[in-house]
Amino acid sequence: MSEEDEWRALPLTEQFSHKNWKARKLGYETAAKSFSTAQPTDPLIRDFIYESSLWKAAVADSNVAAQGEALNAYNAFLEAAGQEGARKTRGHTVQGIVEKGLMGRPGPKATAMEGLMLLIELDKADPVLEELLPFLSHKQPKIIAATLSTLTAVYKAYGCKTVEPKAVVKCLPKIFGHADKNVRAEGQGLTVELYRWLREAMKPLFWGELKEVQRTDLEKLFEPLRSEPQPKQERLLRSQQAAVEHAEAAGEVEGEAEVEEEDAPIDLEPEYEAVDVFKKIPADFSDRLASTKWKDRKEALDEVFAAVNVPAMQEGSFDDIIRGCAKSMKDANIAVVTVAANVVECIAKGLRKGFTKYRGTILGAMLERFKEKKQSVVDAISAACDAVFLATSLGECESDILEGMKSKNPQVKEQSTRFLVRALKSVKEAPTIEQTKELAEGGKKLLTESAPGLRDAGAEMLGVLWRIMGDRNILVFFEGLDEIKKGKIKEFCDGAEVRAKWKPKAAPAPKAAAAAPAAKKATAGKRPAGTAKKAAPVRAVSPPLMMAEESAPLAPRPTSRPAGVGKATAGLKAPGAGLRAPGSGLGKPGLKAPAAAASPRRQVVSPDYEEEPGTPAATAPRTGLAGRGGLAGRPLAKPALQPSSPPPREQGSSANSGLGAAERQELSDLRSEVQLLRSQTSDLRTDKLRLSSRVMELENQEAQFREDKTRDLLQIKAKETQIVRVRGDLEEAEERGNSLSREIDRMKREMSRLRANSQSGNGGYNVPAARSYGDAGNGSHGGGYERNSGGGGGEEKENVPDDGEYESEKTAPPSSTRSQTTMPPPPSYSATTHATRRPMSNGHSQYTPSSGRATPLSQDGNEGNHSGSGGGGGNGSLVGSRAGGASTMDKSQQSEGVESWRRAAEVTQNLKARIEMMKARQNIGRGQ
Repeated sequence: MSEEDEWRALPLTEQFSHKNWKARKLGYETAAKSFSTAQPTDPLIRDFIYESSLWKAAVADSNVAAQGEALNAYNAFLEAAGQEGARKTRGHTVQGIVEKGLMGRPGPKATAMEGLMLLIELDKADPVLEELLPFLSHKQPKIIAATLSTLTAVYKAYGCKTVEPKAVVKCLPKIFGHADKNVRAEGQGLTVELYRWLREAMKPLFWGELKEVQRTDLEKLFEPLRSEPQPKQERLLRSQQAAVEHAEAAGEVEGEAEVEEEDAPIDLEPEYEAVDVFKKIPADFSDRLASTKWKDRKEALDEVFAAVNVPAMQEGSFDDIIRGCAKSMKDANIAVVTVAANVVECIAKGLRKGFTKYRGTILGAMLERFKEKKQSVVDAISAACDAVFLATSLGECESDILEGMKSKNPQVKEQSTRFLVRALKSVKEAPTIEQTKELAEGGKKLLTESAPGLRDAGAEMLGVLWRIMGDRNILVFFEGLDEIKKGKIKEFCDGAEVRAKWKPKAAPAPKAAAAAPAAKKATAGKRPAGTAKKAAPVRAVSPPLMMAEESAPLAPRPTSRPAGVGKATAGLKAPGAGLRAPGSGLGKPGLKAPAAAASPRRQVVSPDYEEEPGTPAATAPRTGLAGRGGLAGRPLAKPALQPSSPPPREQGSSANSGLGAAERQELSDLRSEVQLLRSQTSDLRTDKLRLSSRVMELENQEAQFREDKTRDLLQIKAKETQIVRVRGDLEEAEERGNSLSREIDRMKREMSRLRANSQSGNGGYNVPAARSYGDAGNGSHGGGYERNSGGGGGEEKENVPDDGEYESEKTAPPSSTRSQTTMPPPPSYSATTHATRRPMSNGHSQYTPSSGRATPLSQDGNEGNHSGSGGGGGNGSLVGSRAGGASTMDKSQQSEGVESWRRAAEVTQNLKARIEMMKARQNIGRGQ
């Protein structure tokens, strides 16, 4: 026995694991031949499904020749094993096929590629794609290039609608940044193939991470593809093949639906990792949002917006935030409203389907805020509404949208309708017939509005709805519209781009329903038995199995009559019908003999009839059937309860027609009940929507009332705070006024005292007696100006300024003359006698009486030598000597007096200013 024969004698599983590559190669060849004729249930196939690990070593065989045969055997196994074989083995074989099969010669490489295609075709592409993507990060550039080439072939054969493209598109920037040029070239080819399917929709996923040179090169490759039509799938999955065969058998309707489904756009929305945003949301958000200052409210919302501005977020309790945003929609400050809308948009996009439970809280408030005329606010709310709709569905948002379309505010109506238009264009499932009716009625009402914007919005909404639902479902709602309005709606319909198309999902049901009545008609007049037969005589004798055994003597009856008579008398199974059938049969023309009709009846009851030979033949059947409980009585009594028994001929219908009428009546009743239930369901749905909208309205009113109450309480507290503050200010002002009044009184007393001292001591000025000019005993006017009240100066007036003069001097700015002396402002002189002011060497001024105007004397160092108008010039030296002797005392006393006057003037001025301010504040308080 040769070595090859020994190998052949081994089981295939042992040949697959043999140490000799020739034995393995022989086993692979034998297995391929066996698999080509095997069935999925054969033991050979089951063994290799259960021991799927055998394929892991086979497809990665170290011998090239053996590996090629192993790949052929694996492909034959997949063809025979089907979906189960692919699922059980793909986890063991993809790695070996990529690392060994795709790196070999062209023949084994093509076989390995076909194996991967079969793994996708038999089940689905996602598991195989998950096995291939790790090889894009392999250390060997050759394996990366081979994987990219395989992915290009896969997308070309199955298309991006069958094989998910997002994961591969995200890997393209890494491929274009690879150091190996072959890898970059294969990546460029894969990108071009993906662009054939995805076009511009794929760019946001990777375009920003490419270099400018790479973008330019790709744009050159994309340019000729833009004019090409959308590619078609070259290879179908087994499930798709079965669907196509079923569609071809079912008819054209499903075929059209499948074509429409193929034309649906590919969803390339990226997937992000969910983030926990509650760590960044401020804990005092609710308190800050209730602040009376709009800046505090806006800052709180800005912090929340910064926290929730992420692509995806983990689900949690966002109730407080959503309620706060709904409350902020009614805020008087548009900046707060805008930020609140942005927060809602981010949360809706981050939670997606998890946002559904918050829709009822926020959507109605946002639609109501559409009354805002500022476009930036309207845009922010529109974006938030769109995000809420994408996270929910049309059925959930329909009630809020219809309420917005019924609003009294025209802008709310228009913007709600615009929102509905955008929602209809983006919806993936067509509305139901009930939803279409409600939306169409709402749109028709807008066509009668006076505002052009509302009419255009309503026409656009109806046009988009027409585009989705088709003529069959929408034209019925356009009854009563004039041609101009229909033409406008048609324009919007032709220009609308939608993602959903109405499909008759229940299209196969009418065919099955039509086949059912046909089968009932074919089997009318008989109970359901084996096979249905069309001939009337045969139907008359095809009872149920239970009846067939008991009513065997009735079998000869139909053979003695024509087919027409058989139809008339097919109801012998019922006692009542059997008693009346002979009479009606005898009276019908075409019967051969009356006795022939009665003879079968007598044969049926012959055992009982022989005991009564004298009974007439006409009454024998009646007595035997009605009075005896023999074999003939029991089967005739049972069929009477069956609905399939025909009525007697006196009722004017045959057995078949009687059964058909009953069924038709029952069918008519059922249809009427179905119609009634549908109408009731529609009414209940309408009531539900109305009640839901009413509940929502009441909730909004309650929230509004609560908000108004809170705002009123805050205003009351603010007013009370202002009152308390004003009262405190008033008391403080009164106290200050009293103190200032006391200060004024004190200053007046001080001024009076000073004036009294001045008058008693130096003639009105706080100047010592040494300041007198002239001799006290001389009494002459020419000797000098004596400031004392005694002596010759008594004839002169005392030049002391009165109150008015003092006030004017006090308020006037100091002059240059005043700055040269320490004396107070010069007094006013009388008309008869004037004093000439002459500066002295000690810093004082000497006043000399003269008849002319007062002129200062020249300062020549001899102050005592001067002449007066009345003589006494010789006394000048004496006065000078006295003044010089008392100069030190004069300086101190005079400076104290001047400083005291200055302080008094300043205090008085400040007091007056404060009194005026207090009066002004009190007047303002009384005005409020």
